[in-house]
Amino acid sequence: MRKLKVILIALVSIVILSTLTFANGLNLNSLGSRAQAMGGAFVGLADDFSTIFWNPAGMGFFKTMRVGVYGTDIMPSGKYSLTVPLLGEIINTKTVSKSYLGGMAAFYYPISENLVAGIGVFTPSGLGSTWTGNDLKPLTFNTPYEWSSKIGMVTFAPGLAYRINDMISIGATLNINYAMFDISQWASHFGFFDLGQYTESDTGWGIGGTFGVLVKPSDMVSFGATLKTPSTVSLKGTASISRFPLAGLPGSSEVSRDIDWPLQISGGFALKPLKGLTVVADVQYTAWSKLGNDAGDILSVYTDPTWAFFMALGGKDSIPLRWKDATQIRAGLEYMVTDAIALRAGYMYDPAPSQIETMNILLPNYNFNTITAGLGYTTGGLQIDLGFEYLMGQERDLPYLTWALNPLVYGNAMPGHFGMNIIVPSLSLSYKF
Repeated sequence: MRKLKVILIALVSIVILSTLTFANGLNLNSLGSRAQAMGGAFVGLADDFSTIFWNPAGMGFFKTMRVGVYGTDIMPSGKYSLTVPLLGEIINTKTVSKSYLGGMAAFYYPISENLVAGIGVFTPSGLGSTWTGNDLKPLTFNTPYEWSSKIGMVTFAPGLAYRINDMISIGATLNINYAMFDISQWASHFGFFDLGQYTESDTGWGIGGTFGVLVKPSDMVSFGATLKTPSTVSLKGTASISRFPLAGLPGSSEVSRDIDWPLQISGGFALKPLKGLTVVADVQYTAWSKLGNDAGDILSVYTDPTWAFFMALGGKDSIPLRWKDATQIRAGLEYMVTDAIALRAGYMYDPAPSQIETMNILLPNYNFNTITAGLGYTTGGLQIDLGFEYLMGQERDLPYLTWALNPLVYGNAMPGHFGMNIIVPSLSLSYKF
């Protein structure tokens, strides 16, 4: 029995370091509490301070200066269990309760009757998870290690919009992206030598753009479309393995990798069939298959030659992704109970771009069914909005025997049963001058 457990530890540990991958939720679903509460379907409406993120063409219809701020708290709740034949359930754990903050600030200034300038700072991407090392000791030679991940991006977006006529506006932003990536986990093993704690912290910059058009044939209906260009972020940082020095090896190395935030195309409409009622719907396509190289992997370059040799020897110098393109469906509504009070609700289907072949606990992927709700209050030029988002992840399962008997298919995966739900409350304040 003990021998079987040692074999299990060795097999599972081989894939831990090599399965560092990004998750569904790499991009946040919503920015701005009003848009969030309406199911994140805002490309065809784009008429409040968050428009610079959703559809910069919406700026063209602004007649006065506007300013707004938005804050959100992303609270994931994940679970993981592993059952092995003869041993039974050896792991049953949940993520540590933790918050991942996001936000937005934007300002708009009409330069002329038809030309409007805006600038926004926002977090389009951000998620992570933290696990209790003691619960994962069956994978780490009974030694507790830190298991956590965090990925985020901050975008600085200056933009312009030009209203061609009373019905059509076009707009664009320059997206200056600053990305951050941190991870801590067990560094695996070499034979029966425990390599200890692996940590890595990277940052980097990239450039992209957003182009949009908004058409309002009448006061009752509007249509919008946007294209977000790919943005290659060159991440650089430092990685360390705690027990490398015991073997006479360097304990740390500089590391770099290029991450391609993919092309995104969105389209939507807004319809006002009754007084006070607005119905919205969006479709969003993301080319996740372009996240890595042609093989679907992200290459890691270690500056230290010893690190480069050992990482290549263990097949840990690349991050296997092999994602597929995905299309989100979003819908929502807003009802003005009075001229000052608005009620909102929505739904979103967000399919996982990754496959079970690259599943792991640090940044896992799920199909999310998401419900949203919120309310707004307006007094004078001030608008206060509350939003709430609940993402229900569809549980995923990779049985141990399926994983163990198909190493060519599942060699980059982590066996077990996975689940995650995410709660996202938010608050927005905006003002029209």
